[in-house]
This record gives sequence, C-alpha cells and structure tokens, in this order.
Amino acid sequence: MVSEGGPERPAAVTHPDLAALVSVQLRSGDGPIPAALERGEPVDSADLLREERWPAYRAMALDSGVRSSVTIPFRRSGLTVTLSLYSFRPGALEDAPHGPARALGDLAVTCLVRDRSYRAALTELDQLGAALRTRPVVDQACGIVMHVLGCYADAAFGVLRRVSQATQRKLSDVASAVVDKRGRGLERELVSLSN
Repeated sequence: MVSEGGPERPAAVTHPDLAALVSVQLRSGDGPIPAALERGEPVDSADLLREERWPAYRAMALDSGVRSSVTIPFRRSGLTVTLSLYSFRPGALEDAPHGPARALGDLAVTCLVRDRSYRAALTELDQLGAALRTRPVVDQACGIVMHVLGCYADAAFGVLRRVSQATQRKLSDVASAVVDKRGRGLERELVSLSN
C-alpha cells in the first residue's frame, strides 16, 4: 500500500482475499497496516488464532485461512509504502522484516520516489518551456504598457499581472491581447490599473 499523507491509499494485492484484509484495516483504522503506519516499524502477528488485537481484521484473516502476518513500513521523501506478507502457517514470517522482503520494500519505495521526482521534473520542464515560448509576447506587451503609461518594466509587468488576476486569464493571453491591439483603446484601463 502506498500513502502520501492524503486520503487516497492505492494498494496492490496478489490474491482477491487479501484485498478484503487491506480494506477492513483501512475502514476500521485497526490492524497491522494502521499500526505499522503509526509506529513506523514492522508489526507482526505470529499466530492470529491466539491474537487479541484487531478483532475485525483477525476474524477476516482467519476466515481466509491466514494464520500469521507481518506488515513492514518504508518511509522516504514524504512517501510511505507498506509491504504486508501473509502465511497459512503460524510463525512462518518471523524473519521476514530482515530478509528479502525488506530488500523488496526498499526497492519499491526507492522506485516510487524516483518516479515521483521524475514526473515532477517533467512537469516543471513543461512549465518552463511554456514560459519561454510566451516570454517574447509578454515582453512586447510590457513595452507597450511602458510606452502608454510612461513607467518602468516592473510597473508594466505588475499592470499585466493585475489584469490577468482580475480577469482570471493567463498572463500570456492578456499580453497577446495587448500586443494585438498595440495598446490602442487600452489607455484608460491601463492608467486605472497602474494606480
């Protein structure tokens, strides 16, 4: 299960019965997954038949034939991944938090963090590209506003930004409109916005 602090917690399971075990824990807020998320360390039950914690989870697990479980949390860069393992035999998962399961969880959280960082970088790159493509039009509009108002570049940009915010239009769209009209007919509006 993956958690980024929000209400959405996507989970992947290897058997349909396991999906119900995850769901009952998330609905009730009680079970190995919520406990591992809260503590930040592995939570296990060596034998669910003798377990007294988590009644709803315990009942569903035993109905599914699960006798033992362990949930291992992995936290990195605001992302939490929990890996839950289940066994039909009691005591079968004692070493799971220290063996291949730990390596698998570390790999999963590392890949998810890298993917998230990569997607954020792509989004930023797209935004920078859009800004670079619109920059010449914004510069032209600033020049027109500077000429009409007799002001400096910072003040002209501030006027364009206020128009953008007041009309809830993109700055590049406002700049295009100013350039298309070459400032004609906008004198009064620009003067009122410069004050």
